[in-house]
Amino acid sequence: MSLDAVLSRIDADLPKATERLMELLRIPSISTDPEYKENCNRAAEWLVADLQSLGIPAEKRPTPGHPMVVGHIDGDGPHILFYGHYDVQPVDPLELWDRDPFDPEIQDTDTGKVIRGRGASDDKGQLMTFVEACRAWKHENGSLPCKITFFFEGEEESGSPSLVPFMKEHADELKADLALICDTGLFGEGMPGIITMLRGLLGEELTITGPEKDLHSGMYGGIAMNPIRVLSKIIASLHDETGRCTVPGFYDGVPDLPEDMLNQWNNLGFDPKEFLGAVGLSEPAGEQSHTPLEMIWSRPTCEVNGIWGGYTGSGFKTVLPSKASAKISFRLVGQQDPFKIRESFRDYVQSMLPADCTVEFKGHGNSQASQMETDDPAFEAARVALSEEWPQPAAYIGCGGSIPIAGYFKTILGMDSMLIGFGKDDDQIHSPNEKYDLNSFHKGIRSWARVLDALTKA
Repeated sequence: MSLDAVLSRIDADLPKATERLMELLRIPSISTDPEYKENCNRAAEWLVADLQSLGIPAEKRPTPGHPMVVGHIDGDGPHILFYGHYDVQPVDPLELWDRDPFDPEIQDTDTGKVIRGRGASDDKGQLMTFVEACRAWKHENGSLPCKITFFFEGEEESGSPSLVPFMKEHADELKADLALICDTGLFGEGMPGIITMLRGLLGEELTITGPEKDLHSGMYGGIAMNPIRVLSKIIASLHDETGRCTVPGFYDGVPDLPEDMLNQWNNLGFDPKEFLGAVGLSEPAGEQSHTPLEMIWSRPTCEVNGIWGGYTGSGFKTVLPSKASAKISFRLVGQQDPFKIRESFRDYVQSMLPADCTVEFKGHGNSQASQMETDDPAFEAARVALSEEWPQPAAYIGCGGSIPIAGYFKTILGMDSMLIGFGKDDDQIHSPNEKYDLNSFHKGIRSWARVLDALTKA
């Protein structure tokens, strides 16, 4: 197998690869809107046909929601599962788009050519980098370099309600040595990253009720308990003066970052002032005993995402509200148990309630953190392969967000995931005028060819 020949084929076929991506982008596969159900079906059928054109036995699998696409190809060496999603976010507000979101085009910008259209970066463009790498392998060598399972879903942007049941039902079929996921981005300009840790997520909504109805603040102010006052005190108490969360037992299962990983992160050239300055801030506000990258990637958080109560319309209305509510999220790391934290948080809130106040809770999902075993030789082989393609060497990095699929691969299928992506911070995913750099698409295809070659030799 000649890697050089595969890379040359990728370069020569880039215009055709780009046009194939444009075809997929023209299908408005919005999974959250029932009106687009048939378009999601069309996108799945398009992918099935494309995989079949490579000689890969693939089929559309029904679910209670949008279909899965599953394909298998036998080969020597490791068994790889590649995951991506073909559904996209809604386009609202449409008036902020410069063109039809589902009429993609190549545009010239100050930083180079970009592919403009909904799904260009999240996740159709990223998904197709791997498919195109496989196409080049097949063209040059007559076969793929190893055994590969292709697994594409159509509900990622709508909470993946069919994913876990499908994975459990088909676990024996989907299980592989390693999962590859292309739904992330570059760490910096010209620097790819392999995400090795993902934070989990716990969402809680609480509503505190005091009086049975809103009260006149002149008649009852001072004598009646105000739920907003109670809620504000609870929220203010969730952190101490150093930024640590005060919920009892919150840090159980939180590991220290290995020194070699911390040293690597410290050498990435991350500038917290530049990062915060881009959104009008200047000083890190998290745990003061940890570095900014640790705060984002490897430390847990407790954040208030919304708070409301009383009169919030125009003008002024002097009432004491009957109810006050807040939504609070916890990003989790290591072995933190979301169920224990939920119980501890609710007990903590209950302990702070004064007489005449009650509280109701509503959970908004939970998932544990994921950490990859980077001592697996496949990870270092992939890192070296990526470094050979990009101007700057690839690094093991964390991710402040939560990508549940990686956790499901671990808990349901018993395999680690390698998260490699080529998006950029300015791709405007989920927003109007989404784009994907043509260079990211091109070098992404080349990167996967190199990674596949390296994994077969690891």
